[in-house]
Amino acid sequence: MLFLKSTSVTKAPGIYEVDIAAKPPGKTYGVYLATDPDNPPADVLAALAAAGFQNTHSSGYTHKDRGKVLDLHFQKDGTDLFKGWKPEENEANMAQITKIFADAGIAIAPRVMSLAEAYA
Repeated sequence: MLFLKSTSVTKAPGIYEVDIAAKPPGKTYGVYLATDPDNPPADVLAALAAAGFQNTHSSGYTHKDRGKVLDLHFQKDGTDLFKGWKPEENEANMAQITKIFADAGIAIAPRVMSLAEAYA
């Protein structure tokens, strides 16, 4: 679940928060979205699917300010060990992710999770 201060502010229509994160050592990234289930970001979701990202987790909840939130996680398998991304796949996939969110007006900041966060 992504940390949301409020459901009254969105980064783009239907998107409260975006996190592009990788488990250590940080070669294969996932896309984590907190979305408005009543007004889903259809264009972003379609673009992620077209780029080969698969929805691996979906969980709804009510925020403390009473707004409804749907957390979505997306992953894309690579051809490296344990379905990780090789360097050229990382470059291509990150370019796709950057474009998808830039088209929605969102600048992304990819990060590598801490060990505690990644395996909690």
